[in-house]
Amino acid sequence: MKEALWGYWLVILGIFIVVVLLLVQSFTTTNTQDYYLVKSIAEASIEDSIDWSYYRLFGEAKINKEKFYESFIRRFAEEASIATTYTVEFTEVYEAPPKIGVKVSSKSSTFNVSGDETTFDIVNKIDAILENENSVG
Repeated sequence: MKEALWGYWLVILGIFIVVVLLLVQSFTTTNTQDYYLVKSIAEASIEDSIDWSYYRLFGEAKINKEKFYESFIRRFAEEASIATTYTVEFTEVYEAPPKIGVKVSSKSSTFNVSGDETTFDIVNKIDAILENENSVG
């Protein structure tokens, strides 16, 4: 009987460990996905907002702030998870030379772990500078 009781405890411990690993994996996977999502959207949005007429006249890269904001928010809203609440903050956006800073904070669901309410808030910050061959050196 003693050996059977130890077997039950090992099974219960194994189930507990698997649940904890699945919980931790869901948060780390979400953080990685959010980082690459913000990075790719920032790159695409800065390329969408290039002012090509200014570039043709003066040979310098310049972006349109409003177009960048619009493109970033639209793309992010299309791709972001519905289950998570996001806060998007533009820390710095310069038109010439083109530089952007975006901070995206995500609030996940609240979990009760042994009576304590726990939330995981993740912040991803991206800074990007658009360069061309004329602006280097």
